[in-house]
Amino acid sequence: MFDYLSLCRDAAKPYVIAEIGANHNGDMILAKKMIDEAVRCGADCVKFQSWSKDSIFSRKTYEDNYFLRDDYRNRTDYTLEQIVDKYHIGVKEHRELKDYCDQKGIDFNSTPFSNREVDLLADELQVPFIKIASMDLNNIPFLKYIAGKRKPVVISTGLCGLSEINNAVDCLEREGCKEIVLLHCVSIYPPGDEEVNLNNIDMLRENFGYPVGYSDHTVGTTAPIMSLAKNVKVIEKHFTIDKDMEGWDHKISADAGELKAICDAAAVGYKMLGSFRRQVNESQERREAFQRSIVAARNIRSGEIISREDIDFKRPGTGISPQYYEFVVGKTAKRDLAYDEIIQLQDF
Repeated sequence: MFDYLSLCRDAAKPYVIAEIGANHNGDMILAKKMIDEAVRCGADCVKFQSWSKDSIFSRKTYEDNYFLRDDYRNRTDYTLEQIVDKYHIGVKEHRELKDYCDQKGIDFNSTPFSNREVDLLADELQVPFIKIASMDLNNIPFLKYIAGKRKPVVISTGLCGLSEINNAVDCLEREGCKEIVLLHCVSIYPPGDEEVNLNNIDMLRENFGYPVGYSDHTVGTTAPIMSLAKNVKVIEKHFTIDKDMEGWDHKISADAGELKAICDAAAVGYKMLGSFRRQVNESQERREAFQRSIVAARNIRSGEIISREDIDFKRPGTGISPQYYEFVVGKTAKRDLAYDEIIQLQDF
């Protein structure tokens, strides 16, 4: 379950969001099947997108059919307006999906695209946080409205430069919202390897001091799993159960096997980061078994002066450490030392 304070801890398990978005294709049976799969894979949250025909695109975008250019390039029987109408989930469907998630023990959330949808999610459905899409990072009136709900916010930062991110954070803080998670995001579907820039995760943390996560649009699992090494607190990954389905995001989405791999890695990966302070976890017994001691490289008689050529370094490390070899060289043997015998302090 989402807990902002836990995300602020140094050692916190990343919160994994299965971004269903509109991959349900307007089919509630499919949406519930995807929720079931996300639960099985170990995701903490399933997230949808809350928009209507009137809240997301202007008339010009519908006239241009802009967002059909890639995913529907072979279709002539659909317009963008028809697709948006088909994939839209209404108030009733929101309630149905929220209830289903509650039954399955997984967080429900959705990205709003208008004040009306913010009201539905924050006030009626009581989502644990409000997700702000990259496209709305510079939508100051919208950010002010969201901040008024006094809920944690999770912000994707794709499309925006550092100054725009700074303006958004300043706006939220001025309006009383201090529980913020920033998601490094590249709003290309999919980005090239050289465009992923996971080092931006460190940059966002150092510049803003809030928990930072990663919203992934790459193909496969490499980038989200690698982001664990950046101590991300949230991983968001588009999710589908069939990459060949028609729609906007199926091709760049994780399937069930990939989502499970991400969730499994997140469940243990944060533990592996450990401490910035050097810690020796191996037992003394194990250290002695693996390290070396100074040994006689030949039979040395009592009274002989030990030279550098008279010593070697072999396991176990129960004698004098090789780092003190200069202390041994030049000493006089007090007893006969056999070849390969571990030399002790009392032997000279």
